[in-house]
Amino acid sequence: MEQKAAPASGQLHKPKHKGSAQLFDNPVLERMTHTHIAAPLSIFFCVAAVSLYYGLSRGLLTGLSAFGLFLVGWFAFTLVEYLMHRFLYHMKTNTPGKAKFQYTMHGVHHEYPKDKTRLAMPPILTVFVASLLFFIFRFTFGNAGFGILAGFVFGYATYLFVHYAIHVYNPPKNFLKFWWHHHAQHHYRQDEVAFGVSTTIWDHIIGTMPEDKRQEAKS
Repeated sequence: MEQKAAPASGQLHKPKHKGSAQLFDNPVLERMTHTHIAAPLSIFFCVAAVSLYYGLSRGLLTGLSAFGLFLVGWFAFTLVEYLMHRFLYHMKTNTPGKAKFQYTMHGVHHEYPKDKTRLAMPPILTVFVASLLFFIFRFTFGNAGFGILAGFVFGYATYLFVHYAIHVYNPPKNFLKFWWHHHAQHHYRQDEVAFGVSTTIWDHIIGTMPEDKRQEAKS
């Protein structure tokens, strides 16, 4: 059950566009680190739908309040997405333990960005996270938690879908290619900027948008 050693602390990972890293010696644990994107997407979309349906059908939410709480939950997720990506997934790896944790959680994705089986959590972890979020929101916000939870996990599913599309498909020839370009900046130019995936709003607000190449050329 030994985990494979992570690269040295602070070492940058040169992207490899073929293959997949082995994280565990144990074949069961190793298999559990891979998943098809449809599994977590289905779980999160179902949780969002069931949460809204339950809240509305039991009279715990009204149509207008459910819509508003849904938007609050979705917006809250965009901030959590940014903060986790910036401060957890890109934590300072100044100890071997932190380096191993960071590589397992996110560094492996930077080393193998085209490994589409590691672009989302495995189903067992997805169910655990969804359940944990339910208890957190229900305990914290009461009946309003059903609407907030629905928006939050919908935002999570949207993030997973956008992230998967960016890494698996070629950028479209329309305005949507901005998302591809933004995330490519993070992977291939500066991993200390462009932390937003489903939206760039927090990169704009907090100041981690990549510098424009044209401005760099003039300076």
